Amino acid sequence: MNDTELLVFVPGLVCDARVWRHQIEGLSRQRPVQVASHGTLDSLGRMAERILDTAPPRFALAGHSMGGRVALEVLARAPERVTRLALLDTGFEALAGGEAGERERAGRYQLRDLGRREGMLALGRNWAEGMVHPSRLADAELMEEIHAMIARAPLAQFEAQTEALLNRPDRTGLLGQIRVPTLVLCGRDDAWSPLARHEQMA
Repeated sequence: MNDTELLVFVPGLVCDARVWRHQIEGLSRQRPVQVASHGTLDSLGRMAERILDTAPPRFALAGHSMGGRVALEVLARAPERVTRLALLDTGFEALAGGEAGERERAGRYQLRDLGRREGMLALGRNWAEGMVHPSRLADAELMEEIHAMIARAPLAQFEAQTEALLNRPDRTGLLGQIRVPTLVLCGRDDAWSPLARHEQMA
């Protein structure tokens, strides 16, 4: 990556630039960086198209969680524009069929309904319990930062992005077509985006 090439950070569900703050601090000294904003777009494809509309002709991508899926959608549309790729704590398959898919759908709608009843802060507190490693749940500063980030997002954003995830395409076939240097990375104990999935991606 040369020092003039833009690096686009693609955040996950209702995440914002704050989640990338350490990477921005370190990497912006070497090259321009930009954080994608999905707003209330309700399709991963439309999120990808927004990135393509605002990025230069050639750029690098780093996507976290839902953002990794968006990065794959960018590649599916314009592989010649992406120079490097990082897929972090993410996935590539469509919503599972049968009982597994219904469990995921029900769990996501349960969070949505909590947000409708009690607001985004309550949603964030409930959601973060399952997203953060048990050893870090007692870190009050970390948890408050996560809760505050989620609470900054409007409920409409969570609802739209949830629909985008539930209607995500299967990109299994795309993985073998990636021809740019790619980092696939996750936490060993990540329960939402497990290590085995990332080993399959790699």
